[in-house]
Order: sequence, then structure tokens, then C-alpha cells
Amino acid sequence: MSDKPGVLFVCVHNAGLSQMAAGWLRHLAGDTVEVRSAGSAPADQINPAAVEAMREVGIDITNQTPKLLEYATAESSNIIVTMGCGDACPAFPGKRYEDGKLEDPAGKGVEAVRPIRDEIRSRVEKLLTELHPTA
Repeated sequence: MSDKPGVLFVCVHNAGLSQMAAGWLRHLAGDTVEVRSAGSAPADQINPAAVEAMREVGIDITNQTPKLLEYATAESSNIIVTMGCGDACPAFPGKRYEDGKLEDPAGKGVEAVRPIRDEIRSRVEKLLTELHPTA
């Protein structure tokens, strides 16, 4: 296991919220954090409106694919941020949990996704200051 803190973002489809959050954390933290995302019922592709909204701020998430939440992924993470997966998100003893529930961007256009993207950025910045207080 790495000396870097590991953060796992989990939502149902791993196509919108968790992908945008992972994109923000990768962008803001660089290689100082192990960033992961997964879903309890992954979609076939990332939400195109989420891709476009992130592209607008210079973050490319097109190289990511929705992944199924696996025990090993959760086990190797220090912090698990649940983003609206409800009862589908398993609990792992000894892990720090954050609830990042936000409006689901599924089926929405980029105009509706922008405020969600911006709220995710604020939450990721707060998380990052907790992970690296001197940064």
C-alpha cells in the first residue's frame, strides 16, 4: 500500500458525480493522493454532460470508464466518499466515510451539470485541505 492517502468516490453508476469528483481530486492533488472511483451498478459510459462540464474547466475525464465497486478497492482506500449510492454502498470497518450526496446529473444537460460540478470542486478542495493541511 502506498504512503499516499487513498480516496474512493462511490456512486451508483460511476458515470457522473464520482467521475467528476475523481477528476477534480486528480487535478488539484496531482500525485499526492491515490484517487479511485467506482459504482455499485456501473453504467456503460461516462455521462456526456459531465465530460463536457469538466472539459470546460480544463479537466479531461474521457479516459475514465465506469467501474464496479470491488472490496479490494474500498479496502485499499483511507477515505470513502459516498455520492448518493444509499444502501448500495457497503460499509467497511475502520474507514473514514464522507457523504457527498448531490443532485444526480443523469439525464441533465451541461447547463444543469455546471453547478453540480462547481459544488463538487468546493467539497474536493475542503477534503484536500484536510488531507494536506499545510498545502
